[in-house]
Amino acid sequence: MPSDDDDFGSPRVDSFPPKSELSPSEPASQETEEFARLLDASLAPRSHREGETVEGTIVAIGPEVAFVNIGGKGEATIDLEELADPDSDVPVKVGDTVKAIVVSTVGGLKLSHKLARGAATRQRLIDAFQAGLPVEGRVEKAIKGGYEVRIGGQHAFCPISQIDTIFTADPSIHLGQAYTFWIIECKAEGKDLIVSRRALLQEKLAERAEEIRRVAVPGAILAGRIVSVRPFGAFVDLGGGVQGLLHVSEMGWTRVENPADVVQPGDAVTVKVLRTDNDGKISLGLKQLQADPWSTVAEKYRVGQALAGKVTRLADFGAFVELEPGIEALAHESAFASTGTRHGWKAAVPPGVSVTVEILSIDLERKRIGVSIKGAGEERQEGEYAEYQNRAPIEGFGSLAEKLRAAIRPPKN
Repeated sequence: MPSDDDDFGSPRVDSFPPKSELSPSEPASQETEEFARLLDASLAPRSHREGETVEGTIVAIGPEVAFVNIGGKGEATIDLEELADPDSDVPVKVGDTVKAIVVSTVGGLKLSHKLARGAATRQRLIDAFQAGLPVEGRVEKAIKGGYEVRIGGQHAFCPISQIDTIFTADPSIHLGQAYTFWIIECKAEGKDLIVSRRALLQEKLAERAEEIRRVAVPGAILAGRIVSVRPFGAFVDLGGGVQGLLHVSEMGWTRVENPADVVQPGDAVTVKVLRTDNDGKISLGLKQLQADPWSTVAEKYRVGQALAGKVTRLADFGAFVELEPGIEALAHESAFASTGTRHGWKAAVPPGVSVTVEILSIDLERKRIGVSIKGAGEERQEGEYAEYQNRAPIEGFGSLAEKLRAAIRPPKN
């Protein structure tokens, strides 16, 4: 009888039921088995190696460590000090994602966030160096020849000549300050950095200088700071290293003898641009922002009016008399009584003496007032005449009048 099996004892193919007739209890297909294998593999703990960069989610935070889920059934730990900021605060919370490096696989996975952050920072610094981009840093301490600067997780060196555009007499003034730097040298894959703040400041100064020169036109009102005081005036820093001259004659309506009486280095001032030239020189004024006392002269003064004043200075052609702050009048030398010598009148009106004047003329357009000093030289002339009159004649000689009278007097009988 024919057998259902072939000669080799194997079941005949045509003896299997159609595929559509398979029951759910029968063995799974090859595809189902492969899916199950992959699922089991995904749930199994992953093997990690030291130095590997991983990313995970913080699932719990303990007193000293945080637990991080990096996939699979296992969890890794990371010390809280690895997550702390410079102020020792831990700014992370459960659910935050962190990137770290596996530093140990013995007894469980141990991670380091600082190493991963440092690696990321180094790459960022290399990119910033190559692209010429500025970076933020904090000056931590003064060392020989400069400063140690912390930029993210990296330390950089800033030479003392590169910390500012001006000489730093006291190095401690920069400690703890957060500045923007340029990386001027990058070696050892970002581990050896030299930075400069001066280069960045100079670029900003150049931009600021260009802006100041654009707006520093006659009539502009600008803020500035006194940088130096000289006998002829003061230099004002308008920003960006652009300086203008505030001449002593433009400091006030009252005559200023010593600029240091008005301003001192470091003073903040508001000035008006008076003139500029092709060489970049800027002339500034301070009195132009104050009330002009000449605006009320027409109301307060008239020709023939007698006023009290004070002699401020003498010139070969006359004496200047201050009638009020900002208002000076000129007493021309021709208005003084003759003394017999060209400049003999000067002795009667030394600077600082109080006098009474009479207004002779007022020129509002030219801002000039002409006066005569009442009694100037007259008292001296009258005193000299009285002294001469009271002087005793020299023995043996009479006065010229007595001799003349004796010559014409008829002889006595």
